[in-house]
Amino acid sequence: MAVSIDRAKRGTGSIRERLPGVWEIRVVVGFDPIHSRSVQRSFTVHGDKEAAEQRRRELVADFGISRIAFASEASRLTVAELLERFFAAPHLWKPATVSSHKHVIQALVADSLGRRRLVALVPGDVRAAICRWQSTGQSVSTVSSRWLVLRSALSWAVSEGVLRSNPLVGMRGPSRPQPRRHHTLSEVRQILRSAEDNVEKSTVALVANPQSPGLQRRLFRAEQGLILVRLAADSGARRGELAVLRFGDLDGRVLTIERGVSRGVLGSTKSKRARRLTLGSTTASIIHAHYSAWIDRGHSPEYDWLFAPNPTRATFMTADALSHKFRRLGRFAGVPNPALHRLGHGVATHLVDEGQLLKAQARLGHSDPSTTLRHYSHATPLDDEDIADELDAVLSGGQ
Repeated sequence: MAVSIDRAKRGTGSIRERLPGVWEIRVVVGFDPIHSRSVQRSFTVHGDKEAAEQRRRELVADFGISRIAFASEASRLTVAELLERFFAAPHLWKPATVSSHKHVIQALVADSLGRRRLVALVPGDVRAAICRWQSTGQSVSTVSSRWLVLRSALSWAVSEGVLRSNPLVGMRGPSRPQPRRHHTLSEVRQILRSAEDNVEKSTVALVANPQSPGLQRRLFRAEQGLILVRLAADSGARRGELAVLRFGDLDGRVLTIERGVSRGVLGSTKSKRARRLTLGSTTASIIHAHYSAWIDRGHSPEYDWLFAPNPTRATFMTADALSHKFRRLGRFAGVPNPALHRLGHGVATHLVDEGQLLKAQARLGHSDPSTTLRHYSHATPLDDEDIADELDAVLSGGQ
């Protein structure tokens, strides 16, 4: 039996009578930008042609999309409109990333580059914008972040089928910010000595007046400060990870870091992966002794947050509070520009300087060793002295 085919216009679906009274309706529901072909969905309908036509119209209304309409929509989009769609789409971003991306996208939307249509966007437009930003005194960090967010938005548009190709593929971006300066070992030791002196003085004061609530709070804060310095310098953990550590995360000397806090929201670590590392024996001993001592003083903890405002440990300290605590300790110790994140940079710099790139990656929780190398390549030890000597000998022998 002959098979009748009635193909409707593109974007309105097609009908095919496979058997008498059995119709196949195909509707274009999307497009594959990678292979440049339509994505269709097939439906089977029973009845006469009139019923099949009616069902086709319903299916097209519910699921159909035309390539012309799709392309037309993309051609009308500006860079600013794409960025707004990108930000509104669901992402697995941390709250801090949401906040920073929002700020960057607002700046890009307001920029003249935001009025450029996507179909006309070329690398030259972005290079011109970068040069304009730099000429107006924007920092390296600001220019770099704008470029990275724009590139991410375009990649997202391709993956979502909004664009068939990324117009910035192969374009070289602006310079990235230099790695933050780390605290030297002498600076860390200087802060540690000051924190240890603070604990010793607070202990003497409490022994002289053991019933004083004020002196108890003073000693608790002093011990928390010492633990903060030692643990941050030992582990290289981020401040959001340090803030939500629990005593139960420490098994002997092995510390498990499996959560973090971002903009006050408790969640996973930045890399979304847990990691385990071994602490120095002194660091681990101080933590164990601190936790047990306050229980012995009659302060039964409601919870086991390691860093807490008081010995009941009912809640954890915020990441900002830890940063402020460290800053006060550093200033009191006479260290210029003290910052908690610089301790983590010190850990990485020391390990990379010793040639332990993979161990630095694991300790800091970087998902890729290239991230560690990009930030700490300045500390990579040089091992080309033999090559230099060989070239020196060749050049000298040729004279």
